[in-house]
Amino acid sequence: MSSLKAPSLLTPQGVDYAMIDSGEGRKLERFGTVLVDRPEPQAVWERKLKAEKWAGAQAVFAPKGGDEEGESGNWELRGKVPERWEMSFDGMPFYARVTPFRHMGCFPDQSPQWAWLKQTVKPGMKVLNLFGYTGVASMVAAGARAEVVHVDASKKAIGFGRESVELAGMGEAKIRWICDDALAFVAREGRRGNSYDVVLMDPPKFGRGPDGEKWEFFDGMPGLLRDVAAITKPDGAVWLTAYALRVSSVALGTMLGEAMGKGEVEVGEFVSEDGFGRRFTNSMWARWEGTK
Repeated sequence: MSSLKAPSLLTPQGVDYAMIDSGEGRKLERFGTVLVDRPEPQAVWERKLKAEKWAGAQAVFAPKGGDEEGESGNWELRGKVPERWEMSFDGMPFYARVTPFRHMGCFPDQSPQWAWLKQTVKPGMKVLNLFGYTGVASMVAAGARAEVVHVDASKKAIGFGRESVELAGMGEAKIRWICDDALAFVAREGRRGNSYDVVLMDPPKFGRGPDGEKWEFFDGMPGLLRDVAAITKPDGAVWLTAYALRVSSVALGTMLGEAMGKGEVEVGEFVSEDGFGRRFTNSMWARWEGTK
């Protein structure tokens, strides 16, 4: 069993993003040059800024009735909002965009993970990014000259990731883009005898693979973690993130440590802080690191 460290809170760093204000169930954010107004059920306090400032948002997401998490709904675009626009992490450019389910094509709250990758990954390491979405983490690892395998069930998300790679001028970066079911891919890698130095996992609460495979976090994680443990090097690392789940970071870390075995597990939360110091949690995370 791995040892478990006390939880730590990580806020965005090195990324072209800011949460300007929050309150009354909403958050006002800047993604690059675009001001966005989105739902945030945790923001139960009053807003600090006047209505005129909030009215300056160029993209406003209105959730559908009955959606407690505010994930489904419609965007109201005010003025000229491009189909995609540039953001950056530590000088590395990538694209943001408004997408269905209120997302922006990137998760700036995960930037502490990107900073960890930049510090940890060495040339020639093999990195597997499961449920990789548009792939900023994959780009960071490839920028450190790792060999990256990026797996996601969405062809559209992979296409967005390729666009960001082109924007960043990373044409020779070693990223294999694979549209596949994460569980099936990891099981095949185990049968092939392949192994990785770093595995990243950002699974959704619910989802479907490209061929209709069903995914549910609590049903699927035990088997996925077992197979991930089989393809992770003993001195490697696994970083697991969980959004929109009724699970603590401690439980997440315990689950990860049980599957991975000997090593150390650090747990915590990705946290956003607005311009007035009010904070809330975006997701839980747990990171296992093996014996060196």
